[in-house]
Amino acid sequence: MSFNTSEIVSSLISAGLIAIVSIILYAVVKGIITRVAKRKLKKENGNTGRLHTLSSLLTSVAGYVIFFIAIVAILNEFGVNTSAIIASAGIVGLAIGFGAQGLVSDVVTGFFVLVEDQVNVGEYVTVGNYSGIVEETGLRLLKIRDFNGDLHFIPNREIGSLTNHSRGNKQALVDISISYDSDIDEAIQVLQAKCDELKEQLPQIVEGPNVLGVQNLGASDVVIRILARTQNGEQWAVERELRKGLKAALDQAGIEIPFPHQTVIHKKET
Repeated sequence: MSFNTSEIVSSLISAGLIAIVSIILYAVVKGIITRVAKRKLKKENGNTGRLHTLSSLLTSVAGYVIFFIAIVAILNEFGVNTSAIIASAGIVGLAIGFGAQGLVSDVVTGFFVLVEDQVNVGEYVTVGNYSGIVEETGLRLLKIRDFNGDLHFIPNREIGSLTNHSRGNKQALVDISISYDSDIDEAIQVLQAKCDELKEQLPQIVEGPNVLGVQNLGASDVVIRILARTQNGEQWAVERELRKGLKAALDQAGIEIPFPHQTVIHKKET
């Protein structure tokens, strides 16, 4: 294969133009992706990390495609048979796909988890047998910090079902026991009055607390249920404050809270 000087110069100029156009096209695509991500973040007040991950992913994919086409076009300018290269790339890609099916599955699942906004960093989730706070979301792994401090690394392909506990308001539920000798109506009035007082003291409470009434008749106690709706993640703190305040209110009113029933075993004297 021989080239004269004019053909070489022409090929170099064409290759240069292709490279310049590719760089400009990549910059334009990258700018569009960045602007769309910023607009979506501003409009929906979404998770910054998730949008940055998605924009980075889309930018990388666009860059690979643009520069691969540019390289093929430049090689064509110099008379290189690129059909063999394209075929080889397809075969290599197919081999990689078969050899790394798990990785591909992780990436595809992770992409849709991010796109569909199923989970964000800092949210409380349950995935399979694992529950905790999300520390990192990625295209391959989901990292969850358990409440005992353990950090779980969950491949995205293992996300068969995901429960997000951090979306919407939550319920704080408290059961209070009183003795059978106590006046149930009086106890309900005392508990509701204290609930109304606690509502003013606890801004985390969205609705209630309300005394629902008698929930259960136990062996030695009457169980009264109280329910409140709280801000997300505040339900446990509200339950603790309710138990503390309601117990104090019953003590002040002289309403007995029975001890748990215990079975006493008498030893036979010998």
